[in-house]
Amino acid sequence: MGANSPDSLTPAIAADHPGVGELFAALAYGEISAFYRLAEDAQMSPTLQGKVALASMAAAEMSHFETLQSALTARGHDVYSAMKPFVAALDDYHASTHPSTWLESLVKAYVGDGIAADFYLEIADSLDPSVAAVVREVLAETGHSEFVVHEVSAAVRSSTQEKDRLMLWGRRLLGEAITQAQYVMAQRQDLTELVITASGDLSGIAAMFDRMQERHAERMTVLGLV
Repeated sequence: MGANSPDSLTPAIAADHPGVGELFAALAYGEISAFYRLAEDAQMSPTLQGKVALASMAAAEMSHFETLQSALTARGHDVYSAMKPFVAALDDYHASTHPSTWLESLVKAYVGDGIAADFYLEIADSLDPSVAAVVREVLAETGHSEFVVHEVSAAVRSSTQEKDRLMLWGRRLLGEAITQAQYVMAQRQDLTELVITASGDLSGIAAMFDRMQERHAERMTVLGLV
């Protein structure tokens, strides 16, 4: 899955690899933009439970951002300057996948964020343990996904039309996420080198995206969107 052999004790990507700072910065902007999105989407909830669930998810994203800010500061980076190269791509993703309904916002929170997590976790095994620990910490499940699964599953069981619409929405989220990930890698040389090293080669990157699509399908199945 990564460039390391299973028997190797040395990570393929050293802690001082220049791409690590870019990796942390991309994650940091992803977390802070997710915070604002979830806080905004919470207003669409028809119930107080829904508002609290998304607000709790937003709070977790902010906590993850602060972890990454500390990691970047420890490396001598200003978090705002470091995040700047990733603003356009992530803002474009969120603009192109702006939910128009409460259920769309829930699917995006569950499926969309899962796609991003899969991308970063794919390379975590090849990172220095100190770096991998930060990546895994900020991408850990926040414990609020059960609410999303329950809400979406109940809705699609009672409406075939809603199910069909959300299935299309899920495919759109996947396509947009992969497009933006490829765009970011094309723009950031150090990050691209890091991803290629973690994947082994360009064919390894293609295989990584295939695995991401498989896990996306698994999440859609959990939501009843099959």
